[in-house]
Amino acid sequence: MGSGSVGTKDTERPGRQERLGFRVDEETKALIERAAAAERRKLTDFCVAALTAAARRTLAEHETLVISQRDRAAFFDVLVDPPAPNERLERAFRAHRERIGS
Repeated sequence: MGSGSVGTKDTERPGRQERLGFRVDEETKALIERAAAAERRKLTDFCVAALTAAARRTLAEHETLVISQRDRAAFFDVLVDPPAPNERLERAFRAHRERIGS
């Protein structure tokens, strides 16, 4: 159980300073209430846990780079045996040295 007393507002509990508000249709609300009851959780706690899990999954999918075996091999080949710099890269290095003065 939480450390707050009965009737404590969410804004007074540590870690619960921000608020999200949205509306759902009656059917969706009933579904969520049933799921929360099945887990014997308060509706708000159930929703926060479900949204947090969904957010983490979404970010993991978007922050994970998936490449083909061929691309992976090409990447590591270039790391192990990098190509010689071309003229354009040489010019960029010279321009950088002139600006930085090293």
